[in-house]
Amino acid sequence: MAHLFLDTSALVKYYHLEIGSPTVIALVDDPAHRCFISHISLVEIHSAFARRVRAGEITAAQFRQWQGRFFADLRARTFRIVRFTSVHEREAIRLLVRRGLRHPLRTLDALQLAVAVWLRAQGSLDRFVCADARLCAAAQREGLRVLNPEVP
Repeated sequence: MAHLFLDTSALVKYYHLEIGSPTVIALVDDPAHRCFISHISLVEIHSAFARRVRAGEITAAQFRQWQGRFFADLRARTFRIVRFTSVHEREAIRLLVRRGLRHPLRTLDALQLAVAVWLRAQGSLDRFVCADARLCAAAQREGLRVLNPEVP
């Protein structure tokens, strides 16, 4: 079984059809894959969809429909949630000190990457799935196998 970690930029594509969505949908729906997300993604994905409502891309009713589907998927364990701990906090700080001085690494990206690095250390990560080019580059610098669903 392949273990995948989905950053929020990839997770959104499972629920909102856009560039890269077919790839993410195929990965998540493949029973040979176990998909992990960080606890932070629960907040980040709500922010991403609220932003789409404000931009007029989706309606408030579509937001509620998406939210219901997302929570149903969480109950069905489509995504395994990795709760944020002090271990992840320390790893995020290490990443910011080690990489953030030379390369752009935002706070939430450092936290997401820290969870993925931890999963790899546990032997539970085969691919880091992310649609943010800067975060993909940071993950590659950490030696993670990256899949950007927006890149053919």
